[in-house]
Amino acid sequence: MHILFEWPSTISRPSKWMMSDRVHLRSSWLTGRHRTKKRKDQPRRALDPRHFMGILMMCAGVICLSVSDAIAKYLTPTYSPFQIIFLRNIIPLPLAVIVAVGAGGAGAVRSFSPATHLLRGVLWLAAAVLYFTGLRDLPLAEASALVFVVPIFITILSSCLFRENMGCQKWVALLVGFAGVLTIIRPGAETFQLASLLPLVSAFFSALLLLSARYIDPRESVWTLLLYLNSTSALLSGLMMPFVWVPVQVGDMWLFLGIAVFGTAGMTLMTQAFRLAPATIVAPLDYAGLLWSTLLGWLFWNETPEGAALLGATMIIVSGVASLRQ
Repeated sequence: MHILFEWPSTISRPSKWMMSDRVHLRSSWLTGRHRTKKRKDQPRRALDPRHFMGILMMCAGVICLSVSDAIAKYLTPTYSPFQIIFLRNIIPLPLAVIVAVGAGGAGAVRSFSPATHLLRGVLWLAAAVLYFTGLRDLPLAEASALVFVVPIFITILSSCLFRENMGCQKWVALLVGFAGVLTIIRPGAETFQLASLLPLVSAFFSALLLLSARYIDPRESVWTLLLYLNSTSALLSGLMMPFVWVPVQVGDMWLFLGIAVFGTAGMTLMTQAFRLAPATIVAPLDYAGLLWSTLLGWLFWNETPEGAALLGATMIIVSGVASLRQ
């Protein structure tokens, strides 16, 4: 599940580079970076090598997280989402500690706002459990499309909680996104599934997770945020293991290793992408995840998106891009 790595512009700048799996890179456009109009008489500049590397890393990260989602969908009929999340986080945790200490020093394991990290762990766990549960019954592409409403929830929550002004254009964008959601889930139709609501609620918790970054101490580094988000979610999901644990089949061990490797690689690559290139360049590439989810769903589950689902996904993308760019 994709999770954002760069915070909205309303969040303190020192902690703008973080989050978890995809439920989370879409609001990076909210950084509010100012763009200057290019004069016609200005020569066109060659693409900055750092920006090009950022684009490549973002594309690779999107693929990794899409593969991670596909593995989760394959595992959900047999294992509880809590068990999948626990193993997904506990397997790479030792490496995460080594990387965090190596990159940020011993101070990377020190937190100035432990209560906030605990709250963020709860929000991330809730978002991931709901999303993985939805994957059990929904086509991979449809679940992925519904999660892309995170930017819409961020806009609404920012207006309600922080009294941020919303212009007419933002309201139009939100209405388009809402119409896209209704087009996908089609409430009242014979094809409607209650499971379609799970990715939406997951997106809501993901938006809360992003906005909670406002309360993180600005002295904490990106490595501290990643480490604590990973460790708290592993700890919280671990509390459920006595109730939901199912012995892992030998043939599934490589799948749990795969979801840990691809999930961690996706997080790392996307984080570095935002470090190397502006959010306005790399953030839109996150929507390529819909293409990969569609392809993986077709290859492994013979899932072919219906016309209504494709139309709804397009409306959500247009709404998200419009609202975030404003």
